[in-house]
This record gives sequence, structure tokens and C-alpha cells, in this order.
Amino acid sequence: MSYIEQFIDRYTKEYDFYSRAAGLVAQILEADLRSSGVRCLVSHRAKDIERLRDKCSQRDAKNRYKSVEDIFDDIVDLAGVRVALYFPKEQEQVDKAITRLFDQWDAKRVFPGAEETAPDRRFSGYSAVHYRVQPKENFIGDADKRYVNARVEIQVASVLMHAWSEVQHDLAYKQMAGDLSGEEHAILDQLNGLVIAGEISLRLLQEAGEARVARNGAKFLNHYELAAHLLRHAHDSLTEPVGDSGLGKVDDLFALLKRLNKTTPEELEKYLESLHGAVEERPLAEQVVDALLAEDPSRYAIYDDIRNTSHSSHVEIHGPKRDSGSALQEFLHSWVELEATLNELAQRAGVSVRSTVPVTHLLKLLDMPPGIGKEIDLLRRMRNDAVHLRRDISVAAFEDAAKRTQQISAILKDGGPPTALAIEG
Repeated sequence: MSYIEQFIDRYTKEYDFYSRAAGLVAQILEADLRSSGVRCLVSHRAKDIERLRDKCSQRDAKNRYKSVEDIFDDIVDLAGVRVALYFPKEQEQVDKAITRLFDQWDAKRVFPGAEETAPDRRFSGYSAVHYRVQPKENFIGDADKRYVNARVEIQVASVLMHAWSEVQHDLAYKQMAGDLSGEEHAILDQLNGLVIAGEISLRLLQEAGEARVARNGAKFLNHYELAAHLLRHAHDSLTEPVGDSGLGKVDDLFALLKRLNKTTPEELEKYLESLHGAVEERPLAEQVVDALLAEDPSRYAIYDDIRNTSHSSHVEIHGPKRDSGSALQEFLHSWVELEATLNELAQRAGVSVRSTVPVTHLLKLLDMPPGIGKEIDLLRRMRNDAVHLRRDISVAAFEDAAKRTQQISAILKDGGPPTALAIEG
């Protein structure tokens, strides 16, 4: 039996493994992109066995395989995911998401490279970025840990470019009886030019939609438009660029805004004033949610209901247990009281602040002693985990956090200037 037949026999037995690995990567990536407002079609597959046999035969003529492992090393797309973007301009945001969600076991490939440029073609040909990734362990469940080392190729291009690639691939790559005629190549080149023109039209369409949303009185029709607005605002006001990986769960934010009847750029404006650029720590959507919650603590219940029905929490561990509900609510109410106390202290100290100023910024403004500042920051992180990440936190932990938060609030109210404060124990 030849090396190729041995390889095909082994791959046939492992086909389900590659199919499931591709499905996991597609699921993780699609949920993240949709949640953060990237419009795309995500598909996945394990490589078709007959197409794989043909590919191995063609590549063997060049590579002269010496073992089955040589073939596995050479064929990198046994498990594949395809991201077809509606708007090519969002390629950079997808790049950031892939970098954050997966481990890359090889450098990404950007097409067209210099070696792919054909001298007798007027247009550039296939335009895409290919990533070779492995799932991160913390993003998959216990039942799927065996796929952590699976190698998956992700291909990212526009919906138009993917369609052209399929046509070109089936006509040219699989042409076993001989090369395509010059006329056929010219027609494919012409179609490639139409696709490139179509991508320009998609960019213009995206910009026209963003301009419509920016007009006074216009409402966000969906979370995709909200995501575009947040990105544009961040681009204009923050010093560092923000991609969709820094947006967070825009779909949950959009649902909250709809429930609060705040669906225009004008109604959102004041909540954007306190945004900061440390998006790896606090995504923009979560910063806006926090500003909305700080303004009215009764909104916590609304947001909790939204998160209970959200489909965007695919990578989260587990939400707080339902039997922790009353303890969680007590902690959140205590936290709201602490935020109000910090704002009052800032005003008494002559610092002009808005209700939407982040707690971390308030602590810096008030020049808190390291001990109290550190404890408040730890409570802030617990609050964020409970509200946004919905981590599994015990009833006892919530009860203790509520007690400590209340104690800090009492000390701050009665203890004079922050720099004179101290917390026992």
C-alpha cells in the first residue's frame, strides 16, 4: 500500500475527529464575531476524502512523500473553517478575535503573495488571510478536551471572494485532463475583477450605513450598527485603535438599550464620555453597560434577565448558581452604594465627576491609600465577574463581599478625607 493510500486510510478513520474539531473552532469564532457585531457567514468541514486523495496525488509529484507523517505535515487544512465577511473592512477585527481566541501554531498567510501573482492576469486573484490555529483549553468544555491539540485552518475573505475562489478552484485546480484554455483563464480573470469591484461597493455600502446611523434622530436597527458606532467613536476619541475583540458583547448591550428605550446615538452619547482604551481589561460594551447600571441600580435586574437568555456567552465558565440570587443582589446593592459614596467624596474634595466615571478612575482621583484601594479593586473585579462573566461564585463569597462593601462605605462616609482612612482586618 502506498504512503498516500495509508494516509487516506488513516484519515478516513479519523474523519469524525477533524470534523468535530472544525465545528468547535467555528462555533467559538462565530459566536464571538456575531456578538461583537461582525456580519459574516461561518462554515466548517473536514476535507472531502476524494478531493484529498486527488490533492495528495498532485502534491506528491512535487514533494515526493517519504512517509505518512510527511503527508500530515504537508496538508494543513484537514479541518477547515471559512469566514465569509459581508464587509471586507472588518478583516482587521476578525484578525484580533482569532488572535485572542486561539493559539496559532504557524504564521498566518496573506494572499495574494508575490509568488501567487500571475504575469498574464490583470487582477490580483485570490485575496484572503489563512490562519492555522488550535483551540484554547479554557474555551472548550470538559467533554471536548481531546480537541485542544487539533490543528484547524481558518480562511477569512469576503463573501464575494469566497464564491470566486470556489469557481476558480473547481475549474482550474481539479482539471485533471489538461490546463484550462486561455479564454477560460481570461474569463476567470474578468470575474476576479468584478469581485474586486464588488468589494469596493461593499465598503461604500458599509460607510453609507454608518453615515445613516450618525444622522440626528436615527435609531440603531441592530447590534451591528451599534458596533460600528462604538468603533467610530473609539477611533475618534481614544488614543489606541480598538478592534472587535475590544468591543465585547455588543448584542447584550443593544438588548439593554432597547429595554431602556435608548436606541439613538444622541441618547447613548453621555455614556460614551467615560470610555477608556484598556479594552483588553474592559471591553467597550461592558464599559457602557456599567455606566448605564451606575445611573440606575434597578437596571441590574433587567441586564441579568438579558444575560440569562443571551446566546453570546459560549466561552464563559458558568453563571452564578441560582441559589446565590439573593446574596448576589445584596452584594450588587452594596456595590451601588459604594459607587455613590465614592462620587460624593469626589465632590466634597472639589473634583467634578460624572455618574458614569469608572471606579478605577475615582480611586485615582481620590488618591486612596494602597490598602483600601486594593480591596475596593478586588470587590470591583468580583462585581464584574458576577455581572458580565457570570462566573460560578458561592453564596458565602457574595455574603462576605456584601459585608465588606458595606463596611467600606460606612468608613468612607464617617472617616473624613480618603487619605486618612484605614480598614481593619
